[in-house]
Amino acid sequence: TTPPSSTAATTKPPSSTAATTMPPSSTAATTTPPSSTAATAMPPSSTAATTITASSTPGTTRTVPGTAAPTPITASTFSTPIIITHTELPPASQPISNSLALLSFVAFLWEKSSFIGSLTISTSPVSFTTSGTTPTESFTTTSGTTSSNFTTITATTTTVTSEIVSPGSTSPSGPTATSSAVTIATSSESWWFCNCTIAVCIEDDIIQVVPIICNPPPKPTCANGLSPVQVIDEDGCCWHWECDCYCTGWGDPHYMTFDGLYYSYQGNCTYVLVEEIDKKVDNFGVYIDNYHCDTQDVVSCPRTLIVRHETQEVRIATVKPNTLQVEVTVNKQAVALPYKKFGLSIYESGINRVVEIPELKMNVTYNGLSFSIRMPYSLFGNNTHGQCGTCNNNTADDCMLPNGNIAENCETMADHWQVVDPSKPQCTPGLIPTKAPSTTPMQPCKESSLCELLLGSVFEPCHGFVRPEKYYAACVFDSCVLPNLDLECSSLQIYAATCADQSVCIDWRSHTNGVCSYKCPSDKEYRACGPIKEITCKSSQQNETSTKQVEGCFCPNGTMLYDSGVDVCVKTCGCVGVDKIPREFGEKFTVDCQDCICLEGGSGIVCEPHECAKQNKTSCDGEGFYEVKEVNSEDSCCPIVTCKCNTSLCTTKAPKCTLGFEVHSHIPSGQCCPVYQCVPKGVCVHQNAEFLPNSSVFVDKCQNCFCTNEVNVSSQLNIISCEHIPCNTYCEPGYERQPVKGECCGRCVQTKCVIHTAKNSVLILSPGEFKNDPYNNCTIYSCVNIHNQLISSTSEVTCPAFNEESCKPGTITFLPNGCCKTCAPLDSSTPCSVRQRKDFMVYKGCRSVDRVVMTECEGTCGTVSLYSAEANSMEHSCSCCRESRTTKKEVELKCPTGHSVLHKYIYVESCSCQDTECSSSQSSELQSTEENDKASTLNRIKRAISLTSK
Repeated sequence: TTPPSSTAATTKPPSSTAATTMPPSSTAATTTPPSSTAATAMPPSSTAATTITASSTPGTTRTVPGTAAPTPITASTFSTPIIITHTELPPASQPISNSLALLSFVAFLWEKSSFIGSLTISTSPVSFTTSGTTPTESFTTTSGTTSSNFTTITATTTTVTSEIVSPGSTSPSGPTATSSAVTIATSSESWWFCNCTIAVCIEDDIIQVVPIICNPPPKPTCANGLSPVQVIDEDGCCWHWECDCYCTGWGDPHYMTFDGLYYSYQGNCTYVLVEEIDKKVDNFGVYIDNYHCDTQDVVSCPRTLIVRHETQEVRIATVKPNTLQVEVTVNKQAVALPYKKFGLSIYESGINRVVEIPELKMNVTYNGLSFSIRMPYSLFGNNTHGQCGTCNNNTADDCMLPNGNIAENCETMADHWQVVDPSKPQCTPGLIPTKAPSTTPMQPCKESSLCELLLGSVFEPCHGFVRPEKYYAACVFDSCVLPNLDLECSSLQIYAATCADQSVCIDWRSHTNGVCSYKCPSDKEYRACGPIKEITCKSSQQNETSTKQVEGCFCPNGTMLYDSGVDVCVKTCGCVGVDKIPREFGEKFTVDCQDCICLEGGSGIVCEPHECAKQNKTSCDGEGFYEVKEVNSEDSCCPIVTCKCNTSLCTTKAPKCTLGFEVHSHIPSGQCCPVYQCVPKGVCVHQNAEFLPNSSVFVDKCQNCFCTNEVNVSSQLNIISCEHIPCNTYCEPGYERQPVKGECCGRCVQTKCVIHTAKNSVLILSPGEFKNDPYNNCTIYSCVNIHNQLISSTSEVTCPAFNEESCKPGTITFLPNGCCKTCAPLDSSTPCSVRQRKDFMVYKGCRSVDRVVMTECEGTCGTVSLYSAEANSMEHSCSCCRESRTTKKEVELKCPTGHSVLHKYIYVESCSCQDTECSSSQSSELQSTEENDKASTLNRIKRAISLTSK
């Protein structure tokens, strides 16, 4: 039993550096040499505080209230270095833990000895309080202080292999074996016990069990604006604050370094996000592959996030630009999630893919639009560089270059962190950029309404935890530079994710009017605030104590994810097989032709081969038949044996049919092989070609032929019906249709001259024909055929000079050509005489080459008309100027055909007045003057032989 008044206090001076010595077998007080900077002694009967003197960080004290102890406790009494920090144990569990510790210690001693004499154990709490200052430039992990040195108490124990003597015995019972050695504490010795307690040996077999009580240290301020996290000390008892290394990137792209410095960078190479300065982990680093995501190659977007750890390289690549679709590969091989191997695990968490390295207490997330890297300060503090900066709670050195210098700005720094990427030969690591890239829009613009959500009431609950200004600036930049890609959503998404990391959930997508909507599969529902790791049938809900949440697609209420690797939502936790169908315990089913049952425990599903019912044996006789197994509609796992026909096994071949016939086959009932015969196709055949009914058939040019539906009884072929092509017999005037070889209707061939007169009238003249102009007798047209070519010509008649004033009235008449005029002169009568003229001689189409001298009789003769009273009538005496002597002369005429002929014509040698019979007195009454003129004119035209060429 512990004395009621037993209390103890342990005090650690701020600057104690001296050592305390204690004789091995002494039970008296141990004193510290005078030269010690700090020494504490406790008399055996003292009721003062027990003091532990050890090397400590300046400004740190630890006081343990307690009872009086017979001997002092010094630093030399501890066996191993001990780190005492500030972990506050749950009050409810403390008494139970102390009792268990006490019982465990008693059991240990009882096991090693036959009895424990008068051993007395007491318990008393130990309270540790700390004090210290917080530097402005660095934050490290101490028990309530900002120094990087831990408070340590170095102590040693005296291990003695002793003999246990029973009460009343005067001699030892014998030494124990080495394996049964028991550590016997000397007076005033103490040591760490289980469950955050210290065991102190007081005296006279009295052991005091002192629980450690931790007081919470002051909460620091993190440079990145996020809340610090509680980290358990190495002794597992107390805790301290740390600012985690948290780096994010999103959009086109924007970066937030570990210490919260915001910048944008538009490079399109592969870069180091974070690597260790002092390489402690083999092949460790996180890298980003950016690409130009706009048509002008102005801005970039993340394409692939790369995580390297020892022998593994994880790549999370965006499948489709500006989406949340990604694929995961490990060492260039696609893997299924969750994946766990060689100390690295990959799993889905909402919309994110998470790479976690438990040994390093770090994780990397990526969703195609944004990434985040979380690393513990205790492992990576002051030991990171890259585009994520140096994790030391100080933004001043976040723009550190690979050589350790600090760049003017992080945009310039980011370009120096290129790595060699064979897929990007245009990128040259180590090349110094000529100027810092611009991260502001060239022209001012009105930001998207989506950006205003960051500053509004939607995200207001998070403003006190994470400031939105930097995310708002990134959103405005994206909306101005790339207004058509909806990259503003990435700024909202990463801000919401950072808020969720600080345990503030924002349901924001429903406020974007569908611009930033996220569609889930039909069997899941979207939640803005879901668990980081979804509860499954295979995991325990009690193990999930995190208050952080993540957005994504989750199983609907009333259902649960079956397993992290089996993406099936179930109402009850039974079994899920390869068919992805949930089964209840005890349910029987058939899958992949195995009879299975879902059992609780073990592998869950137990299967055995499916048994089929017996079938009657089927015999397939006959040519062409063979056995085949068909799916049974009643039991798909048990095929039915049936007989199938394969005509390729038949020996009878199809015959060759003549033109117009085809092979028809039919299979008699109960047989496999066909019977062949040639039957008419119902077509016409002409010149080794087949023609379908009503189709045109070419026989010759002069016939229109087509295939009819009528069948020739003898040949069994369809009849071809023909009719001659109708010809157009009309030809233009002057043309005649003549047969042409190879044509059915011939052609219109010109056989006459077609002459267009001056008054647009048309004359049609045959070869050798002459014709006066209908409106002008002085113009004569002719047509000749020379070498089968029709040539038309026009001639004008030249008349001699004529003066009507010198004519006797009523004597003016036309010459026989109908063109020239003549009359009897006024001065004297013209006697009947021979008159000569020159003109062309024309006979039967042939014409003289030169003008020919032709003669005619012309002059006046006496004509009398007297009334005879006796005869009571007019008596006429008429005389006519006529030829009295003529001769025949020859002239050569040229014909239109080209040959020449001699033509004889009459030449008048002399003329005289000769009596002629006068017409009856009634002739004037029978003919009108008009008719006489007409007849005279026609007569003269016929006699016209005087032609003059124009």
